[in-house]
Amino acid sequence: MIRSVFTTMCPGKLHPFHILALCLAVIFIISGVLLIGSMGSYADYFAGQVDLLQVKSSELKADLLPPQDWLQAQYEAAVTQRKWELPPASNWSSCGAKTYYFPNIRTIFTGPPKAGCSNWVEALLRAEGALLKEVKPEGVDRVHGMSEQYRMRHMRNAYNESTLREAFSFTAIRNPWTRLVSGYRDKLSSESETLQGPSKRSIRASILRESRGMSVEKVLSEQLYPTFEEYVRWLTRHQGNVNVHFHPQYRVLCMPRVRYDFILPVEHSAALSDEVFRRMNKSLTLLGSYDQKADPRLQTSAVLAREWLARFPQDTIDALYSIFRTDFQLANYSNFTHPDFPLPLYQP
Repeated sequence: MIRSVFTTMCPGKLHPFHILALCLAVIFIISGVLLIGSMGSYADYFAGQVDLLQVKSSELKADLLPPQDWLQAQYEAAVTQRKWELPPASNWSSCGAKTYYFPNIRTIFTGPPKAGCSNWVEALLRAEGALLKEVKPEGVDRVHGMSEQYRMRHMRNAYNESTLREAFSFTAIRNPWTRLVSGYRDKLSSESETLQGPSKRSIRASILRESRGMSVEKVLSEQLYPTFEEYVRWLTRHQGNVNVHFHPQYRVLCMPRVRYDFILPVEHSAALSDEVFRRMNKSLTLLGSYDQKADPRLQTSAVLAREWLARFPQDTIDALYSIFRTDFQLANYSNFTHPDFPLPLYQP
């Protein structure tokens, strides 16, 4: 039967060896199609990205900084990915707890946790005149306390929508893989007491109760911490429907109810923050991360993300990607195997 099929497709006499070769080729092609299909949307998204072992990292060049028109297009693509539509005019009063309005500088900021949020709120409080001097990362609780009155849930009662629409608006976003690792390190690991903020003790206890059957009392009294693997399993088990520090960034952004004037990938904060301050008519400096390495590809969370995520089976990576796929789309973010991870992949 196979011989008759190939004879029909390729008229003329075929040698049995040719038939065997064609059969093997067909089997190889079909197997490849099935393999690609089984890898799901994770494979589709990262298909064009180069493996880390094949290419050396390039320098962080100014001409590779993603321009705003490109970032705006990525934002719109993320909205479309979720089958949403952007409104003709932004509706800022509908934004959630992580959106702030600073009236003196007429600036709106939405800050997803673990995307430089605390550093930006601290800088905006200085720009507003509410802070007279810099507050270091360890003073994050003071910053959050002072910023409460500027949250949109309070400001929408004092300012109408037309006033809010005239403000300069921006947000900061981050590669989901490094944000995943940073959230664990800062809130759930044994490092958490020495980094920016206090440990999320109740979440630690919840993870260990689910993974090890431990009581809350035992977890807290013995100062036990979940492993990164336990954290990832907990996150995927709950489909990302967890504390705001760990769930997707797009759920914190006012999508699709608003358009931002400026979208800032945190990986390029050093280069792009001056433009944000210029739009406020302020000359300020953004406090750096507690990780002092200037190149985001060499910062600890990026290095650990490469190492830790490589240990997981593909089905776990697929599950994580399905949770954060809109966050990847927000800036065409690189995979943890890419030489320029965790940068947005912009090509001029």
